[in-house]
Amino acid sequence: MKNINLLCLFLLLLSACNFNQKSKIINDNWPSFRGQSASGVFDNSVVPTTWDVDKNVNIKWKTRIPGLGHSSPIIWDDYIFVTTAISSNETELLKVGLYGDGDSANDTTIHQFKVYCVNKNNGEIVWERSAHKGVPKTKRHTKATQANCTPATDGKHVVAFFGSEGLYCYNFEGKLLWTKDLGKLQTGPSRDTNLDWGFASSPIIYNNRVIVQCDHSGESFLASYNVNTGEEVWRIPRNEFSTWSSPTVIEVNGKAQIIVNGFNHIGSYDFQTGEKIWWMHGGGDNPVPTPIFKNGLIYINSAHGKMSPIYAIKSEAKGDITLKEEETSNEFIVWSILKGGAYMTTNLIYGDYIYNVANNGLLSCYKTLTGELMYKEPLRTGGGVSASGVASDGRLFFTSELGEVFVLKAGPEFEILARNPMGEICMATPAIVNDGIYFRTQNHLIKIANN
Repeated sequence: MKNINLLCLFLLLLSACNFNQKSKIINDNWPSFRGQSASGVFDNSVVPTTWDVDKNVNIKWKTRIPGLGHSSPIIWDDYIFVTTAISSNETELLKVGLYGDGDSANDTTIHQFKVYCVNKNNGEIVWERSAHKGVPKTKRHTKATQANCTPATDGKHVVAFFGSEGLYCYNFEGKLLWTKDLGKLQTGPSRDTNLDWGFASSPIIYNNRVIVQCDHSGESFLASYNVNTGEEVWRIPRNEFSTWSSPTVIEVNGKAQIIVNGFNHIGSYDFQTGEKIWWMHGGGDNPVPTPIFKNGLIYINSAHGKMSPIYAIKSEAKGDITLKEEETSNEFIVWSILKGGAYMTTNLIYGDYIYNVANNGLLSCYKTLTGELMYKEPLRTGGGVSASGVASDGRLFFTSELGEVFVLKAGPEFEILARNPMGEICMATPAIVNDGIYFRTQNHLIKIANN
């Protein structure tokens, strides 16, 4: 009996060590949009407060990536993965800044939809693969690209999503493992479904499943696929207009849930079955930001049209939790702000505060548990902000579309520590791991770290 008890104890310890090692591996990397669980946070890095691209100060390397892509870089071990769409039209139209036009870009030439693998230590391209070549099936907004979706990895697979051009899975050597054609995914404003703005929801990988949220002008759906084979596990229809948000997986009482943003249907789905857990409506009618999870609360923001809310929702929510008119809280919504949520950017939670940056650079700071406003100050970007904020070692990093990175001190008081120009348009959210911060600009991938 004693030997059996010792064996059981040994197996428990071994299981705990394996779990801790797995958690450490995941947490040491930046596997999808905004890193682990879309948090945007990576501490204990060597990210400097100041740098100078032109003078090569704290710049480790700079690698040209052809084409247009707003997808963010992802990182696992020594490898960075990024996607792009290369048009045969050398005068590719990209119009950034603050404007309200809903026009589609007039670029119907043949595109190469590519995946790049880059060595994160020296910036050398390890391999590149052409996932698809052809005229895009749908157009894009003049501010968007045909490669908006950030890829995802689990350390073995790399999944790249190009919307109507399909879902592709590679191994780390660049071998194509499987593809999925998900049909034409035309996305546009809810008020005019004939407009094409381009697809942007990024895939995530969790427990050997690939999760994709495909809200578009046709039959919207949420789907789960086997990461090893591409086989569909389940597909759930969604009564939803176009969204550009990516899903997030969280664990509640040992069970995984998929959290999605939306207009008709913000909600949670069971990871294993796709069954609805809770749902609500009420938000901006063109949802873009990704849900984030912290302190047992799910934070969701959106803007456009009549509403621009931030919601803080209990992870134990069940059923229909929609707020009644003029309500800001109920049994499952701890607090909400009905006006002031960001349109394009996902909120950043760091420490006890949540940071919300609007398109025009207006930065608001709230207490995460109560929604109390700490400050609301302009970053004065001279243009728009589309990239979401990230944080490291007591500092916040917000990037303007014109390529200026604002470094702020984290906390309840507004304090700008530095303003660092990247020298190019910058629409993508940066990635951080222990050896530095990585920016994807319009033409380059750049590694920044303390010299």
